[in-house]
Amino acid sequence: MLALLAALALVGCTSSTQVDAPRPGTALAADGAQSSGVVGNKHAHVGDVWYFALPVPNNTSADPIEITEVSVQHIPSGVKVLSYGAYDLEDTEGLPILTKKNGPHTPDFEKLKNYAAEPVKVAARAESDIFYLAEMRITAPPKDSARKCRFAYNQGGQAYTQALDCEVELEVGK
Repeated sequence: MLALLAALALVGCTSSTQVDAPRPGTALAADGAQSSGVVGNKHAHVGDVWYFALPVPNNTSADPIEITEVSVQHIPSGVKVLSYGAYDLEDTEGLPILTKKNGPHTPDFEKLKNYAAEPVKVAARAESDIFYLAEMRITAPPKDSARKCRFAYNQGGQAYTQALDCEVELEVGK
């Protein structure tokens, strides 16, 4: 009897502290401009650092969301993600989909406000003014493209994750 009470107490403790796993989300539009093709560069070099913009969050749902984390799900060998950032489209004068660090038309991200430290809020039925990007270094000729952008967000007290199509192919030139 004592063992049964101990087991029930243990079950009660673990179930009350258990955190709900994120659910598959559908709030973000999956048909944006970045989901319709591959961006890339055929003249990259080992050691180059590139900025790749993830799809701009477009909340198609009736409720606001707060984006808490982003990532590129498939990173090929030869590419290392150095960091993720979140920047205002106005500060960068548009969306720099793929740009080389220190390139002539590359925003100076190190001098711009990075909004990634806190959740980014996206109103219901609205596109965000904030976009995310991955800073990537080429460590060897990439064997594949980087693809599938994952967004983690909260909506109505529930955590969600949603993967959107995105793809970047960086080829080391000869």
